Amino acid sequence: QVQLVESGGGLVQPGGSLTLSCAASGRINSIYAMGWYRQAPGKQRELVAVITSGGTITYADSVKGRFTISRDNVKMTAHLQMNSLKPEDTAVYYCTANYNSYWGQGTQVTVSS
Repeated sequence: QVQLVESGGGLVQPGGSLTLSCAASGRINSIYAMGWYRQAPGKQRELVAVITSGGTITYADSVKGRFTISRDNVKMTAHLQMNSLKPEDTAVYYCTANYNSYWGQGTQVTVSS
């Protein structure tokens, strides 16, 4: 099993920045991809960004150019740097491992003035 713990959510004004972090523990040697999904109220959960152990990165079109995902393969942590935040980025953000095999508890991000 893999355990994931997120941190870094909160309230930010439109145009602001926020960084989410995720720490993995347990069977970390089984992790080949780490990523972030989000779910806004009344909407389906969607992929935000994912990075593989080889460094391949995928972003949702809605966050390209604004969000940056990174990971530390030694510490087995992942980070999501979010810039130019918009109200529509408001959601619960979930850290995942191996796409949707393992999930963190989620952290709330609210973009509002």
